[in-house]
Amino acid sequence: MSTPPSGSAEPRPMPAPSGRLVVVAAHPDDETLAAGGFLRAAHEAGCEVEVVIATDGEAAFPGATAADRDRLGRTRRRELYEALGTLGARDVPVHWLGLPDSGLAAVESALAERLKPFLRDADAYLAPWTGDPHPDHAAAGRAAAAAAPVTAHGWSYPIWALVWESPDQGGPKQNGPDQEPLPWSRAFAHTLSAADLEAKRTAIGRFSSQLAPAPGGGPPILPAEVLRHFDTDRELFFREPRTASAPADRFAALYSGGDGDPWETRTSWYEIRKRGILLACLPHARYVRAAEPGCGTGALTRELAARCEAVTASDFSAEAVTATREATRGLPGVTVECRALPDPAALPTGIDLAVLSEVLYYLSPADLDATVNRLADALVAGGDVLVAHWRGWPAEAPQDAEATHRRLCEDPRFDVLLEHTDAAFLLHVLRRR
Repeated sequence: MSTPPSGSAEPRPMPAPSGRLVVVAAHPDDETLAAGGFLRAAHEAGCEVEVVIATDGEAAFPGATAADRDRLGRTRRRELYEALGTLGARDVPVHWLGLPDSGLAAVESALAERLKPFLRDADAYLAPWTGDPHPDHAAAGRAAAAAAPVTAHGWSYPIWALVWESPDQGGPKQNGPDQEPLPWSRAFAHTLSAADLEAKRTAIGRFSSQLAPAPGGGPPILPAEVLRHFDTDRELFFREPRTASAPADRFAALYSGGDGDPWETRTSWYEIRKRGILLACLPHARYVRAAEPGCGTGALTRELAARCEAVTASDFSAEAVTATREATRGLPGVTVECRALPDPAALPTGIDLAVLSEVLYYLSPADLDATVNRLADALVAGGDVLVAHWRGWPAEAPQDAEATHRRLCEDPRFDVLLEHTDAAFLLHVLRRR
């Protein structure tokens, strides 16, 4: 597996697989080379795994006749089934889309439509990295991202990017300077046991059409110098975040179900403990005017009301607004409104405290920038802002807690007063200069 350049963080451990996992590949063998170990682990963990192959890989050898391509396509299908059997996943369903090999970029929209039925109920998907230098890989990755529902965790795997990586540059190169660097800030690694690695080696060996010399005596598609990049005990994956802010209807659905408290804010120890730490981290005993966008069920709003003369709470879910109004009924100085960041009204001018808990990482980079700018305008000089986020990565979120907090902490308009790095969440208190 490739290693990050100097100064980049080591990949985080890949979360344990669970639920329904859909593995998308442009060609038969992509999934085995890059993710065979993880696929095997997911299947052994009881996940509902399905594999979708966009092409038959029939165009691997330029100059082949139509009959040769047809035979190669059939061969590569058989090789994939043999590889899955070697990985202990013989019963995994495989869906063949039969799209043109080396032509996926031209049919990317159609590929996305074909993928939607398979991804509709997925908890997570694996697809080729969208920055991979092979055009088919990049197109398959983009199509999967476009087809996946907001509730699916998106993951990608590099293939030729690992082979063509330039170590001195820390990123892959393909005959030019414009190749996209590997996104190490979103990197995760899955560790293979000795048995997993041996099974993966054997599974790769099933693709004999790619390992043998090309027709006419040319080099194989997968020579030894290529295979060594995949013969390691770690597989590299990148989180593929959404680019748009999380949609309001997703949260409306969550608040409408069950008891109306989807994150158990009133009862879970995580939430109760986090609120206690959050309130203890506020630098002042009393504030004049506070804002709490993303108020949820109002459990924190009630606590803030005891520390502030006035609190403007808001949420873009009407159901959450109703819950917060009920939770704060009769409390003086509390106003609850239906607002969605970066709406300036969610952060009224003249506040001396802003509390943003579990809300900013749901914003697109552009909306996050707009919200930070509004924070700087709304806070009085010396006013405080507290941000706290779970250290996992919600499926709906365009960034994780670390990236979200880094955007605020690096802003020259704020001074960092306090950092609390918890196993479960990240918390910062900043002060407006």
